[in-house]
Amino acid sequence: MDKDLLLSPPGTAATEARSPSTRQPVAARVLRNPRLQDSWVAYLLLSPSLVLFGLFLFYPLLKSIYLSLFLTDPQGRVAVFVGMDNFMDILTADIFVKSLSNTFLFMLMTVPTAMAAALILAVLSFNTLKGMKIFRFIFSLPMAVSVGTGSMIWMILYHPTMGMFNYLLSLAGIGPVQWLTDPDWAMFSVALMTVWMNLGFNYILMLSGIQGISEDIFDSARIDGSDPFRTFFRITLPLISPTLFFTLVVSIIGAFQAFGQINILTKGGPINSTNVIVFNIYQDAFVNFRFGIGSAQALILFVIILLLTLLQFKFVERKVHYQ
Repeated sequence: MDKDLLLSPPGTAATEARSPSTRQPVAARVLRNPRLQDSWVAYLLLSPSLVLFGLFLFYPLLKSIYLSLFLTDPQGRVAVFVGMDNFMDILTADIFVKSLSNTFLFMLMTVPTAMAAALILAVLSFNTLKGMKIFRFIFSLPMAVSVGTGSMIWMILYHPTMGMFNYLLSLAGIGPVQWLTDPDWAMFSVALMTVWMNLGFNYILMLSGIQGISEDIFDSARIDGSDPFRTFFRITLPLISPTLFFTLVVSIIGAFQAFGQINILTKGGPINSTNVIVFNIYQDAFVNFRFGIGSAQALILFVIILLLTLLQFKFVERKVHYQ
C-alpha cells in the first residue's frame, strides 16, 4: 500500500491520505464549527417567532400596502386600481383632518396627565411605612381591568341621572353635566377614563424605576442636607429618566392606537368630537367596507407614529441619563 501511495500523482489518493479532513462533507465541517453551530441554533430558536411575525405583522402590512392602492366594492373585494388617489383623498378630507386633530388632542390630554399622576403616586408610596403595600396594590389595580370592563364602569359613573359624578355635583349645588353627549365634555370624559386606565401600568414603571435607585444615594443626599424637593428634582428625576423616556414613547403610541374606550363610550361622537384616527379607520374598513381607504389611513397612522418615535429618540433621549 505504501508503494501505491508513493506512485500516486499529486492531488490524488496520496494527498487525500495526507489530508483526511478534505474528504469530510461540508455539512460535517459546518457542524463541527462552534460559531456556526451557535448561529444555526439561534435561527432555529427564532424560527417560531419569525413565522408568527410573518403571519401577523409582515403579511398584514404588505396586504395593507396592496389594498391602499385599490378601491373595493360593497362586499370588500378589490375593484379598481387608483394608485395614490386614496392617500390624496384622505389627506384632503375634512373628516380625516378632524380625526387627526382629535387624536393629537387626546394624546396631549392623556399622556402628560397619566405620567405625572403615576409619578406622584410612585414617589408618595416609595417609603416603607406600614401598610404601604396596600396602597401600591390599589394604585396598580387599573392595570388588571380590561378596556371593555373599565369603559362600562365609567359609563355608569358618567350616567346623566344615576351616575356618581352628577350626584356629587348635585351635592355641591351644580347642575348635571352631559359627560358623553355634550361635545364640550365628551373628549375630556374619555381622556379622564383613559388616564385612570393607564395609571396602573405607568405607576408600576415609575415605582420600579425609583426602587432601582441605590439607597446609598438617598442616604448621601440626606447627610448633605438635601431637602425632599431638591432630592426629587436633582437625584430622583435624572436617575429615572430612562423609565420616563420609555413610558413617554409607549404612552404616545398607545394614545394614537386608542379605540376600545371610544367605541364603547361615545362611538366617535357627538358631532365627531371624539372621532380619533383609529376609530375612523374602523368605520371606513369594517363598517363601510372601504378597505382601500381604511388601509391607506392605517399606513398614514403608521408613518405618523414612526416619525413621532424617531423624533423622540432624536431629541428627547438626549435628556436621558443612563447609569
